[in-house]
Amino acid sequence: MLEREVIQSVGFRNIKAGDKVTGFQFKIRLPYYRGIFLCQLRPGTLFVDGERFEKEDIIWNVDGIDYTYEDMLTNRDTHWSVTKPAVLKVKKEGGLAQGSHKLTYGYCFTSSYMPPIMQDDLDPDREAEIFLPEFGKHVNSRELIIV
Repeated sequence: MLEREVIQSVGFRNIKAGDKVTGFQFKIRLPYYRGIFLCQLRPGTLFVDGERFEKEDIIWNVDGIDYTYEDMLTNRDTHWSVTKPAVLKVKKEGGLAQGSHKLTYGYCFTSSYMPPIMQDDLDPDREAEIFLPEFGKHVNSRELIIV
């Protein structure tokens, strides 16, 4: 079952390749009621304890398949369901230290039935001037623990 928060507490951990820690991952859910195609996503910037990670450094895993930012720009076939979290994999040599970390991540998405003028200024790193609850907040923060 998904948590109410967009940034999920389950699944926050370091990623290993063999014996080497190559990064970390966390899960997010889609707060929108319909689901979206990957080409509708507008990923933003991730901050972990003040350290900045660009959208190009984050791999999105939807339904078990990894997608880069570039892959998602034109992917009209993969649908992200509201009932399944996406796993975001972040490259960071050595991963994160054990303990508490503050994550702040923004993303937004376009919608075919909203007027283009309302979507022209979509910025995943700041809240929209007009807040529509069915689209969720653009920027979400949560403090999580790696053990």
